Amino acid sequence: MTRQQLLDLYFLDARGKLIELAAFLDRVERAEGADDFRLQAFRQALAILSQAGSDRAPDVLLAFSDPTTEPIPVATTKAACGAWPGAADRRPPPAQAACPRPQGGGARGRRQARRTNKRR
Repeated sequence: MTRQQLLDLYFLDARGKLIELAAFLDRVERAEGADDFRLQAFRQALAILSQAGSDRAPDVLLAFSDPTTEPIPVATTKAACGAWPGAADRRPPPAQAACPRPQGGGARGRRQARRTNKRR
């Protein structure tokens, strides 16, 4: 496929995703509180995107990935959170590092809010 064909097929979709990412970053920057490992990994992935080359997808994935080979003795959470707590500095995370629990955001939070509002 030519570059022109790829642009014709995928440009608007990629443009929409980029605008969505910009809106996400705007919301995060306006919010109070400190950055955590997820935002640090996200920013590292964004830096990879700005580099020239054709192998960015695997590099972006690695920005969020755990490179260690030894399993941890005990799970710190029930679910994955999309980024490795030690990704920013590429060293093992502290034992207490875990994914923060969502606070009312996402689909689960919206469902809970609807249920609460129906009961009133």
